[in-house]
Amino acid sequence: MSNPTLQAVRGMNDILPDEAGLWLWFEDVVRDWLESYGYRNIRMPLLEPTALFKRAIGEVTDIVEKEMYSFEDALNGDHLTLRPEGTASCVRAVLQHNLLYNAPQRLWYAGPMFRHERPQKGRYRQFHQFGVEALGFAGPDIDAEMILMCARLWKKLGIRDVTLQINTLGDTAARQRHREKLIAYFEQHKDALDADATRRLHSNPLRILDSKNPAMQDIIAGAPKLMDELDEEALQHFAAVQEILNRHDIAFEINTRLVRGLDYYNRTVFEWVTTRLGAQGTICAGGRFDGLIEQIGGKPQPACGFAMGIERLLALLQEDGMASPPAPLDVYVVHQGELAGAMATVLAEQLRDAGLKVLLHCGGGSFKSQMKKADGSNAACAVIIGDDEACAGMVKLKPLRGGEQLQLAPGELSDKINELVKG
Repeated sequence: MSNPTLQAVRGMNDILPDEAGLWLWFEDVVRDWLESYGYRNIRMPLLEPTALFKRAIGEVTDIVEKEMYSFEDALNGDHLTLRPEGTASCVRAVLQHNLLYNAPQRLWYAGPMFRHERPQKGRYRQFHQFGVEALGFAGPDIDAEMILMCARLWKKLGIRDVTLQINTLGDTAARQRHREKLIAYFEQHKDALDADATRRLHSNPLRILDSKNPAMQDIIAGAPKLMDELDEEALQHFAAVQEILNRHDIAFEINTRLVRGLDYYNRTVFEWVTTRLGAQGTICAGGRFDGLIEQIGGKPQPACGFAMGIERLLALLQEDGMASPPAPLDVYVVHQGELAGAMATVLAEQLRDAGLKVLLHCGGGSFKSQMKKADGSNAACAVIIGDDEACAGMVKLKPLRGGEQLQLAPGELSDKINELVKG
């Protein structure tokens, strides 16, 4: 009996070559955009101590309670977790390596994150994000800069039908007052709460406001508003963010029910939302997390950041008809015969030395079958070598997008190919 074919883990998807071209193009655009704002790259491990996420995200969040891939290391008993988000990892790395010593940091990272969710369009168990963090900046200008950054990227990518929602969560004392009022309010309506809300009532009542249960929306609408508890400093910070956005003609909606799913947020929070991806409409989200650095073990420092889901953004681009760009290729080298094969290998390396992208045919076959592959390769031209050409020390150069076939000495090739590629 033959072994069954193994499949990828559910919700963890292969990105095949025909799709990967769009990923590579997108990643190049995003890297250039981040560099244009002075952000520098940082790379953290996929595995972190489980305690990091419990401390940073909050033990009574969906992520920590239900979604993390956590396990005990069989070799030493350490409790480890595949990172479900990047901010906690980034802050841990910054603290461990003392990057904030007299120097605020603008950082970005990219890569896979892992959450055990029910796979659906735009939400996978392994998903990919770009994350952006500005650490050590207290003013509303950095909050607004991050929103302006995103608006510029949407324009650069040609993404349409995206709206901005913002809110403020105030500071610790205001949230504590609001928490007590929420608990008292929801206790009066305990019979109408679903199981999830009942479980969260005393541990994390703010998350009840984010419930999507239609039966609870009227009760949630009547709940005490955090905005009513905010002190003057937090309100001024939020007003300053709005003023900067208005100055730059960035349209936004204040959504007082926007709380985000992570406990570390305070003051400004924001989401960029689309109606074109069904229930998973948030393509980018973030905000201020001034308490997180101290929470993880550092000295108190202000901080702000956001993350965007690559799969969701690419889904929007594909919906607008964007396909993977063809792989860039300048030359396809066709050859037949022993002498021709030896010459073709040397010539291909010389053309690469000249900065050209070269695909050398492998696997034999007739000139006709090789030329068919050359035509389908998206290369600008084909170099053709038979044993007769090899003996004469010459090659044929055939433009594949129209033009006259030439016979040339190998030393003339790179200049002529560059003319064809650029022309």
